[in-house]
Amino acid sequence: MLPVCAVGDKFLQWLVEIDEAACAEVAAARCPLCGGPLHRSDYPRKPRGGLLVVGGEVFTRRLSLCCGWDGCRRRATPPSVRFLGRRVYLGVAVILAGVAAHALVTARQVRQATGIPPRTVRRWQQWWHTDFEQAPVYLAERGRFVPPLVIAALPESLVERFDREGTGAQDRTRAMVHTLGFLAPLTTASVSEGSRFVRVR
Repeated sequence: MLPVCAVGDKFLQWLVEIDEAACAEVAAARCPLCGGPLHRSDYPRKPRGGLLVVGGEVFTRRLSLCCGWDGCRRRATPPSVRFLGRRVYLGVAVILAGVAAHALVTARQVRQATGIPPRTVRRWQQWWHTDFEQAPVYLAERGRFVPPLVIAALPESLVERFDREGTGAQDRTRAMVHTLGFLAPLTTASVSEGSRFVRVR
């Protein structure tokens, strides 16, 4: 099993900085529909982290933008490494719970280790093992994974692929952030080619 990275304040702040940078880049690109200026128009979220990402529950605002030209007002929500689409749980919690579920035998163990209902984790596992294969971001990038990802071992096999060094907590943390960056295009339907706005250093 992939060792779970520590989700501390520095990690969470790193995610905030990546999201803020992506938001700034989307704003600089202007409205994709009319070319008008994009202004901040964040909206509230009430995310959960279970026992895995308790500190992440302070992420109560989803960064978003709105066109400033009358007659358009189109919303442009940048890709995010904190939120995973409309899911209530934070993206890192979805990944870590999936990794933990591979190592735990019973539903009770999953609940005790993650603080997330086993039924929810099973639903995420189903998504990883079926729908993820059809996700545009995976279809566009699957050729870069040589050898191919082991779908039955997702999300662990995806995080491991980004763990270049394979040792040390710092490398695992960086691998987790790169995984979230890879998934970021799935977090928005209003900004095309979302991956080009996400920069993980």
